[in-house]
Amino acid sequence: MVDQHLVKDRVFSFWLNQQSKDGEGGEIIFGGVDPNQYKGTHTYVPVTQKGYWQFEMGDVLIDGRPTGFCKGGCSAIVDSGTSLIAGPMNAITEINLAIGAMGFISDHCHRDIRKVGNLIFDMFFIMFKEPGNFCSRITLCVPGDKAVDGNDIWSSFDMSDGLSGPPQLPICKACESVVDFVYKQIQNNMTRGEVIKFFSQLCAMAGLAGESTVDCARLPLMPTISFTIGGKEFELSPNEYITKIGEGASAQCVSTFIPMDNPPEGAPLWILGDAFMRRYHTIFDHGNLRIGFAESA
Repeated sequence: MVDQHLVKDRVFSFWLNQQSKDGEGGEIIFGGVDPNQYKGTHTYVPVTQKGYWQFEMGDVLIDGRPTGFCKGGCSAIVDSGTSLIAGPMNAITEINLAIGAMGFISDHCHRDIRKVGNLIFDMFFIMFKEPGNFCSRITLCVPGDKAVDGNDIWSSFDMSDGLSGPPQLPICKACESVVDFVYKQIQNNMTRGEVIKFFSQLCAMAGLAGESTVDCARLPLMPTISFTIGGKEFELSPNEYITKIGEGASAQCVSTFIPMDNPPEGAPLWILGDAFMRRYHTIFDHGNLRIGFAESA
């Protein structure tokens, strides 16, 4: 289109309707931007890697509190073909724990955790330096258990059905992420009872490695989750990062945060999909190799 002089500017822009039930799902404009689709001005960041329009992202915040997930740097892409928000396993696990998201939990598992809770607490203190040791002792890890290779983002993420995530990451990896999370809490004087309560989350590790559900009634109590881009915090409210399926008492609420581990040689990668793009109008500026975000109108 540029070569044929069909568009004036070397940009394309996305607006996704937050109220898509009204009928209009959104709009993509080639060669320009509709000023009626956003509020204020755009915050721009340079593209650091072509192809996926990758850029550098700052810290992730839970209820305004920095998490330190991106102390060593994080990379991100925005993708309208991905419904959810994907990130490193340890970060997504901590976010899902903070918002109260859990997988399909076995009552039998919870009863066993309560019975052996004190033993688990003592084992944890003995082996916390090697999380895999703890997880293998409770049979969630086996020798050679590895996470899914994240080299090919797109082969891992087929979001065509709106809610399907990547292939299930090993329960072992999810277990290690929770162990790391609990250890950080212990450093902040978490009590034995609180640690045991957190370890009951291990019963839901299969869920934390994929889609996780929340109690719809808790939405008003959930924290905001923010992403720092270009020095500005881009906030998502619970209603924006939780997908509600159905109505009334049978409604199910699903967290849009799903894990995706990346190759160790690269910076942690986040994929900000439709859950993010519905809130923020996005400009892909090919002429200046940059991406811009502003609040959607």
